[in-house]
Amino acid sequence: MLACKRSLTGTMLSALRGLRSNQVVVSGRVQQRCLSTHTDGEARIRNVLKEKFPLAASLKVVDISGGCGAMYEIHIESSEFKGKRTIQQHQLVNQALKEEIQGMHGLRIFTDIPKD
Repeated sequence: MLACKRSLTGTMLSALRGLRSNQVVVSGRVQQRCLSTHTDGEARIRNVLKEKFPLAASLKVVDISGGCGAMYEIHIESSEFKGKRTIQQHQLVNQALKEEIQGMHGLRIFTDIPKD
């Protein structure tokens, strides 16, 4: 049993190393995976947020539902959040995405103010 656990742990570690190095092992072959591919939903949400938060220093939108558009994770850093509590920052993002949110299952929002 212990040998099985060690083997499984080794397999999981190898998989994690592959993810960190931007590689995927398919049938024993190492292939590069493309992390720059964005879904239409990600692009649409990114465009809305760029328009609503033109001072955003950083913006990242990721479809975390496997590409089906049901759930997104948003990381946005903008000076427009200065002086606002976290809940107020999230409300601004929710308001900006009011139309898009109607078709979603869930949304994770991470906001921050740029460090000077």
